[in-house]
Amino acid sequence: MTSCIFCQIVSGEASARIIYRSDDVIAFHDIAPQAPTHILIVPVRHVVSLAELDARDTHLVGHMIITAADIARTEKLEAGYRLVISTGAQGGQTVGHLHVHLLGGRQMTWPPG
Repeated sequence: MTSCIFCQIVSGEASARIIYRSDDVIAFHDIAPQAPTHILIVPVRHVVSLAELDARDTHLVGHMIITAADIARTEKLEAGYRLVISTGAQGGQTVGHLHVHLLGGRQMTWPPG
C-alpha cells in the first residue's frame, strides 16, 4: 500500500465520495471542505505536482480542467467558482499528488493566500 492518500483513493484502498471517474482522472469531495462545494480532481496516475509535467501531459491537464468545468455545471455553480492548483510547499501543496480544487457556493476573496 502506498502512503499517498490520493493513490489509495484511486485504488479503492481508502474511501471517498467519488463523483467522477475515467481512465485518467478521478473527482471526489474534499474531506475538509473550504467552501460549500469543494471537490478535488486528481489524475489516476501518480504525479507529484505540475512541476513534473511537460507537453506530453497536455491531454491530462486539459481533461482535469474540463472535468472541473463539467462538475461545476452539474453542481450549479453558474454564479462562479474557483480552481486552485498548488505546487510545492511554498505554493501551499499539502498532498504530494497533483490535484485541482474546485471551490464554489460562496463569494471568493482576493488575494487568496
